[in-house]
Amino acid sequence: MDVEGYNMPDDLYYHKEYMWAKVEGNVAVVGFTDFAQKMAGDVSYVEMPFDGDEVSQDSEVGTIETGKWVGKMFAPVSGKVSATNEKLYDDPTIINKDPYGEGWVFKIEMSSPDDVNNLMKGEAAAEWQKGEIEKHK
Repeated sequence: MDVEGYNMPDDLYYHKEYMWAKVEGNVAVVGFTDFAQKMAGDVSYVEMPFDGDEVSQDSEVGTIETGKWVGKMFAPVSGKVSATNEKLYDDPTIINKDPYGEGWVFKIEMSSPDDVNNLMKGEAAAEWQKGEIEKHK
């Protein structure tokens, strides 16, 4: 769906810290929202969690940097990091080019699949996004 010029795919879950999660079985593929990457600008560096790290929902797990800004990265669900997108080390702007595809950041083997119930989806996510857009105008 399009929310005031920002792409928000319907099949994803959204976290209040501008992260998204795509659930594939017991794994959540995680990345930054279109809104987050556009607000941040060209990404110059990403510090990701390591494979095997245990993460908790809402915990800080890394950073994203642009030329003049450093932001925090959060885990939308709890579990064990099962993969990181190593392409981002060589070209972190992939996040800007394709935030919901090639720009994924890490994957989490979920320890509690019910964590997704604490995330937003569909119309609730769209309404939240509209509010965030207004805050940042």
